Amino acid sequence: MRNNKSYYAVIFTSTQTEAIEGYSEMANQMEVLAKEQKGYLGIESARNSIGITVSYWESLDAIKQWKVNTKHLFAQQKGREQWYNWYKVRVCKVEREYEFEREINNIKLLP
Repeated sequence: MRNNKSYYAVIFTSTQTEAIEGYSEMANQMEVLAKEQKGYLGIESARNSIGITVSYWESLDAIKQWKVNTKHLFAQQKGREQWYNWYKVRVCKVEREYEFEREINNIKLLP
């Protein structure tokens, strides 16, 4: 993400209801909107029986601004009313990172 400078991760873990109509569209809209926010660094997401989305931010203030964005507030309300049975949000400071990436025939497998 960044070299030798700490940043923040917001980890959103959830389970969904059966009533997920409109969820994918809203999730896509929120990702586009988040990318426009000051201090946004990136996002990673996976969903099976449990969903985990991690968004990365430069500062706690950037996270606070994202949390109170009116369109994001609407999506949060919709999630509580319709899409989620349960969720948990964790805000963490990332002090360091490292990664491994396999190459096959000199081709990277991840974008």
